[in-house]
Amino acid sequence: MRFGFLLKRGKPEAQELAGALSKVLLSRGATLVALPEDAAAIEGATVVTPEALAASIDVLVVLGGDGTFLYGAALAADRGVPIFGVNLGSLGFITPYSRAEAAAAIDEACRGGLVIEERIRLAVSVRTTDGSPPQPTRSAVNDAVVTRSAARLLDLEARLDGAEITTYKADGLIVATPTGSTAYSLAAGGPLLTPDVQAMVLTPISPHTLTNRPLVFRPDARLSIRNASDGPAILTVDGQWTQEVPAEGWIDVRRADRPLRLYQAPRGFFGILRERLSWGYRRVQGT
Repeated sequence: MRFGFLLKRGKPEAQELAGALSKVLLSRGATLVALPEDAAAIEGATVVTPEALAASIDVLVVLGGDGTFLYGAALAADRGVPIFGVNLGSLGFITPYSRAEAAAAIDEACRGGLVIEERIRLAVSVRTTDGSPPQPTRSAVNDAVVTRSAARLLDLEARLDGAEITTYKADGLIVATPTGSTAYSLAAGGPLLTPDVQAMVLTPISPHTLTNRPLVFRPDARLSIRNASDGPAILTVDGQWTQEVPAEGWIDVRRADRPLRLYQAPRGFFGILRERLSWGYRRVQGT
């Protein structure tokens, strides 16, 4: 098997762990691949560019936090490459393995003993009515977020399969996958979705009308959002890519053709919630 590595920048622990994991994989006869900036930490690695990484590997090993994982997903998910995430960040919802678990788990992955699960991704594009050329479609593991670019509320008209939902007057909108339901959408009051749910969620950010609530809808529906405001809005995809959406511009969101493939968390979804968010725990007075 061919294992690629992606390391969190400026994190010495990532380089140390990469060196240890590379020894485990080499002992199993694996081929190692790395980006130029990571190659020094990985014994015997073949060096490739980010654009060539996914075509060169069977598994991508991500050592870092959720941000590093999302960057890795942007590189690898369109080719169906599964991701093995080790959490070296502060939260790590989608980098489920701990540093202590990493060596044994990657050995198991090399032997084909770990379960790979699939999760919905978004395909997000912007279109305008001013004759501008079409923009490239971007993929999201977590969410697409529309926010204001100035200190005023946005007017965002949302349609599902062509049917008008409403025009939200709010600070913005979040379109989240089940994976992203534990991220910004949760902080904005959205529901938790288990990763295997076939659904997406539309969550308003600080809506002016308090009756506007999060909306859960089927993943094969097509959501369109028109910037009905006087000025531009800002679209951010997975916190990795940003584009201005002019007045009267549209954001189209659908399910991506290929899902994210990742190695299943050893503690399961609820174990991660309890561990990372202290979910369901009651604080005892005086402790």
